Parts: sequence; structure tokens; C-alpha cells
Amino acid sequence: MTSETPTREERVDTTLDDGDHDRFAHFARKADITESAVTGRPVVALCGKVWVPSRNPDRYQVCPACKEVFDRRRAAERGA
Repeated sequence: MTSETPTREERVDTTLDDGDHDRFAHFARKADITESAVTGRPVVALCGKVWVPSRNPDRYQVCPACKEVFDRRRAAERGA
């Protein structure tokens, strides 16, 4: 058993930096997303992307790197 904070699957959009060509919905902790909505502070996605969530994630495909990290963590929690 690990002492890490549990991670929920949460799809959130990125605000793109200059030079970004793809938009993805990233996974981040629900508590971090809620805090960001209140404070405006950036969150860190499972893939390492740092941004302030501001758009509807349903319009974008899921970040492949976030999904991979999420799936690995889920498998580890299940003992696989």
C-alpha cells in the first residue's frame, strides 16, 4: 500500500503555449483542479504538463502520456 494521494481520472484541457500543435485533455487530481478553479494556480497533469484548466475537456482527445501513467497506476493499485 502506498501513501500517495489517490488520483481520479479527470479530463481537463490545456492552454497551449506557442509552438504547441496538439490539444489534449489531461489527467490531474480532482482536488488540484478544484483549487485551480478557485485560486487560478496552475495544476500538474500526470504527464508533467503544467497549466491552468480553462476549457471543456470533452472537446479534445485524451493525452496519451497521461493515459499511460494513469493505467499503470491503476494496474499497480490492483496488484497487476
